[in-house]
Amino acid sequence: MTDELVKLSAAQMAAKIKSGEVSSRELVEAHLKVIEAAEPSIQAFLQVSADEARAQADAFDEKTAKGQTEAKLDGDHYVLNGSKIFITNGYVADVFVVFAMTDKTKGTRGISAFIVESGFPGYSVGKHEEKMGLHGSPTAELVFTDCIVPKENLLGQEGKGFKIAMQTLDGGRIGIAAQALGLGEGAIDEAVKYTQERVQFKKRLSQFQNTQFQLVDMHTRMQAAQYLVYAAACKKENHEPYSVDAAMAKLFAAEAASDVTRRAVQLFGGYGYTREYPVER
Repeated sequence: MTDELVKLSAAQMAAKIKSGEVSSRELVEAHLKVIEAAEPSIQAFLQVSADEARAQADAFDEKTAKGQTEAKLDGDHYVLNGSKIFITNGYVADVFVVFAMTDKTKGTRGISAFIVESGFPGYSVGKHEEKMGLHGSPTAELVFTDCIVPKENLLGQEGKGFKIAMQTLDGGRIGIAAQALGLGEGAIDEAVKYTQERVQFKKRLSQFQNTQFQLVDMHTRMQAAQYLVYAAACKKENHEPYSVDAAMAKLFAAEAASDVTRRAVQLFGGYGYTREYPVER
């Protein structure tokens, strides 16, 4: 088993962890056995990386095994106790998919998924987060105090929650990428409108070559982001493998949106920092 694990590529390792076949700790230990069998000089060189990898794997598995939310089967229902933080639409949504530990001794294989409704006994909303941005996306803490969840609301099988979560993240990345795309395109629309109206030195800002350079570069970046987002979304819709496409779309669209919105604020000058104009948001 050790020989098989150490020959895996990074993508194959990620797939194994995602499917629940192996834990991060098992992968690290497999590589540590190879290091221990190496020449002393090579061992010294690799030991720092090995120690760091072991520490990170332990931290990951410990965090997973000691999850904030637990679920215990009690007759015809599960009892959930714990909390979840930074939940999108936390205080406006009516139905949630909640991941909880049904067996802490199994690490990631002890995570199960449940469909929880806001009307279930023991469910409540905690802190409403006041964020610097994304005000249109309400974020809150969810609290479960002896929350009663019917047995039939178990999503999939017990212990398969981690796999479900990893598959959900792929689709979520497309959603995040689409948000970034909308932010960037909205910032460009506002910047174009403002620069066409604002007059400095008897010329509209849009007539200055530097402004044109900025706007063209902003548009190019968001156009490229759009292609990546749409490509990932199309693959998902057609039931084709899209994990890599979703990750690329999220990475590029998020970075592009950050750059574009920063430039938009600068094109607005001092007004870009005031709430009189939408780019501040």
